[in-house]
Amino acid sequence: MSDQARRHRLEGFEPDNLLAFLALLGVLRAVEAIKPSWRPRAAWDLDHPPLRPVLELNEAQTKNVIARTTAGGIELLAKNYHFPADDGGNRLQRDLDYPTSRARELLKEATTTQDRGWADLLCALMSDIAEKNGRIQPTPFCLLFGQGHQHFLERLASVPRLETPPPRGRGKRAVVLTPTETIFEALFQPWLRQDPTPSFRWDPAEDVRYALRANDPSSDKATTQHGANRLAAIGIAALPVVPIQDRREIKLRVLGGSAEREFMFYWPIWREAATLAAVRAMLSHPNLSDGPEALAHLGVAQVRCACRISTGKFRNFTRRHLKTCSTGAQAESDRHEIGMRPKIPQGSRYEPKTQSGARMGRTGFL
Repeated sequence: MSDQARRHRLEGFEPDNLLAFLALLGVLRAVEAIKPSWRPRAAWDLDHPPLRPVLELNEAQTKNVIARTTAGGIELLAKNYHFPADDGGNRLQRDLDYPTSRARELLKEATTTQDRGWADLLCALMSDIAEKNGRIQPTPFCLLFGQGHQHFLERLASVPRLETPPPRGRGKRAVVLTPTETIFEALFQPWLRQDPTPSFRWDPAEDVRYALRANDPSSDKATTQHGANRLAAIGIAALPVVPIQDRREIKLRVLGGSAEREFMFYWPIWREAATLAAVRAMLSHPNLSDGPEALAHLGVAQVRCACRISTGKFRNFTRRHLKTCSTGAQAESDRHEIGMRPKIPQGSRYEPKTQSGARMGRTGFL
């Protein structure tokens, strides 16, 4: 039986996972780039838990065709992912710490090229105005600065071009994926995170802390979902940064990001199918971080967020939940996502509290 349809549920994309949301943006970018006639749009399936996004196309297609086309779109856009350190391009920049003068040259060059993709990518990474000690401030999504030999730009250039992960298993039982299968897994199957490939630390599953484990996790072999990281690397170009005045300093602000002391990124969960341009418009709403009520007229039912944290010399993004308009099927979806806990009356002596005395609810601080 054919699975050809105009709407396809993306089973791997959890609603409170930053990597999944960036991958969703990557899907829309990749399909728009290679098949604009499909008019890709996305919505969230709020009526059928667990909560997942749905990809909607103008033409009916099978999942295999969608995965193959998306992989082709990634390959096309990945050509823009090169970061020269000098004018001749003889050296490549490994970390996102360009001198402001060099950043200005690259941004100016991007405005004169006919390839919009490179301009979008550079505008999502840096501004020549926001600087510190003569070097640019990186996008808040940059968590790699050379610690553990992990370099952000080096990884951002290589991951989209790495079409498949290494074979899974050994000998005759080894499983070798094609580029289409790699993307198919990320889109249409729950993530098993079996690939020993580079990542960007955007997946909350990578936040492994010793205090939460019975043993030391530092020796564990790090694995990830390679197809999701390829998509997210493409998706980050949809989130431009801008310089803002903060007291006497000029700081970098990203679309959907907060200006709080600890960076937080907010994204909506919306009901009706929306293009990439419409999603970016919702991310730019000034009241996005206040919750879904301010965006209810746009069909927004929830607002999710991720918080950037530091664990030793490494940084990660962790899950956070905001208040939702949880009624009916949506309440059932919430129960599937984060589980039900016994309801404890506010003020009860048994109500869990933090060290500062703040009461804790099912999804965070009350």
